[in-house]
Amino acid sequence: MAEAEFRASDVRIERWARSLTRAGQVIVKDGRVALLTSDGREIVSAPVSAVRARKRWFLAADSAVARINGVRYRLTMGQRNRRPGGAAPVRRFLAVLRGGHGNGSDAAVPYEHRELRSSTP
Repeated sequence: MAEAEFRASDVRIERWARSLTRAGQVIVKDGRVALLTSDGREIVSAPVSAVRARKRWFLAADSAVARINGVRYRLTMGQRNRRPGGAAPVRRFLAVLRGGHGNGSDAAVPYEHRELRSSTP
């Protein structure tokens, strides 16, 4: 099986006003987008061509809105431990959906291995 074009874990997935999971996964693989719960159950999936996603001005830098099968989902990819650089996975996700494959400078440091922000006194 081919390697995933995009994978993010610890993603907060909300169906606009309702939180579905705080530690979910977003996977783009083999031309499909899948949203999964923390234990790997599928919330929704659809072909990449049927998914519309964008960054909204009123959301934090680490969030995006995706419309999958006609339902809006808010994806927050930097919310756990408020990791710095939370916008990087969102940019890669949007680039993969546009067909850019997200191989920019942010791809050099995987999301899971970024250092945590120091605590605020």
